[in-house]
Amino acid sequence: MSAVAHQMRSEPRPAAVHPLWLRVMHWTNAAAFFVMLASGWRIYNASPLFDFRFPREITLGGWLGGALQWHFAAMWVLVINGLLYLAWAIATGRLRQRLLAISPRRLLGDLRQALRGRLAHNDLARYNEIQKLAYLGAIVLLAVIVLSGLAVWKSVQFPLLRELVGGYEGARLVHFFAMAGLAAFVVGHAVMATLVPRTIVAMLRGR
Repeated sequence: MSAVAHQMRSEPRPAAVHPLWLRVMHWTNAAAFFVMLASGWRIYNASPLFDFRFPREITLGGWLGGALQWHFAAMWVLVINGLLYLAWAIATGRLRQRLLAISPRRLLGDLRQALRGRLAHNDLARYNEIQKLAYLGAIVLLAVIVLSGLAVWKSVQFPLLRELVGGYEGARLVHFFAMAGLAAFVVGHAVMATLVPRTIVAMLRGR
C-alpha cells in the first residue's frame, strides 16, 4: 500500500487550465443566457418581428409580464457577471494573453485545418486562433445585445442609443439577430465541447 501511495504521490498532477473564478463566471453566464433566450422567445411571441413564433413549450415566463421579469433578472446577472469577468480578465492579463494575440497567418492555418477536420486541441490551456476569434465575437455580441436591449427597454430615456441602432424597430431587429448569433455560437461551442470531452472536464474541475 505504501508503494502504491508513493507512486500516486509521485505522479504529476494534471496542469491547471481554468481558475475557479473563470469557471464560476462561465457557468453563471451560461445559465443567465438560457434564461434570457427562453424568456426572450416568449417576449418575441407577444409581438413577432417575422412570420413565425417559437413553440410555447420552449419559452419561459408563461405570459408577457412573467417573461419580462425573467428576462430583466437574467439581464442583470449577465451584465454584472460579464463586467466582473472583463475586469478580472484584464487585471490578471488573461484577456490579453488568451484572446487578443490573434495572428492572421495562424488564423488562416487553423481555418484550413478545421475544414479538413484536423484542428488539434492537445493543449487545453491554449486557445487556437478560431477559438480566440469566436470568444471575442461572443463578447462583442453580448455588448450589442445589452445595448440594443437597453434601447428597446428604455427607448425614451436613451434617444441617441435608439437612433444609433435604427430606431425602436431597428433596435428590436439588432437585438434579435445578435441573440441569434450568440445562440449559434453557444450551439457551436457545445458541439465542439462534446467532440473534445476533456474541455468539459477542464471547465468543471479546472484541470
